[in-house]
Amino acid sequence: MQQKIIIAIDGYSSCGKSTLAKQLANELHYLYVDSGSMYRAITLYFLRNSVNIIDKKQVKKALNNIHLSFENNGETGKSDIYLNDEYVELLIREMIVSEKVSEVAALQEVREFAVAQQKKIGEKKGIVMDGRDIGTTVFPHAELKIFMKADISVRVQRRFKELYAINPTISIDEVKQNLEMRDYIDSNRAISPLKQADDAIVLDNTNLTMAQQLKLALKWAEEKILAMGIMNDRVIKQKKSNKEEV
Repeated sequence: MQQKIIIAIDGYSSCGKSTLAKQLANELHYLYVDSGSMYRAITLYFLRNSVNIIDKKQVKKALNNIHLSFENNGETGKSDIYLNDEYVELLIREMIVSEKVSEVAALQEVREFAVAQQKKIGEKKGIVMDGRDIGTTVFPHAELKIFMKADISVRVQRRFKELYAINPTISIDEVKQNLEMRDYIDSNRAISPLKQADDAIVLDNTNLTMAQQLKLALKWAEEKILAMGIMNDRVIKQKKSNKEEV
């Protein structure tokens, strides 16, 4: 049986982390988990219930009332997120959530809540998860860590195209300001800031197509899987040899 690994993909907003993670999971027949959608769903709940994020008691009480789950979508081939059994995949992508998610995700209580769930999901390996602290906090021992980045101008265009399909009144300036704000908050928050893990491989996709970046990432994954398989074979042979010597 082929050895399974954990693939952690981190990087800035609108670098295509989720797209690559979904494609990798599909190619490897792994489970894909969008950690960002978890923080977005929590943010949606906070907005709906007017939770004061400065009030720790309110935050903790709100988290106790949140149940997040993923269900496989047969049509898209990915896992959709549900907030308290409500399908919210589309709602969490709206600008009102985008404008608040970095602030909510920076809260220690929120990160501990989400990270605990993420770690539990990854116990069986065979998982691809993307976010901002997956390779540094959630899975520091992941076999493959990829850190994605791209020029801000390219990221703005990508994000604008995505949001315009939902809200035609959105402007380029709004999108740029939102991305710059999120970059700053994500990189400077006290709890699990966005940063490149020491052993992460950098993937700058400014000038890469989706097909090109997938081919590159898949190559890295296959090399890690092969290396893990060889390592496990050596361990098994060594254990067998030790038993025979005894």
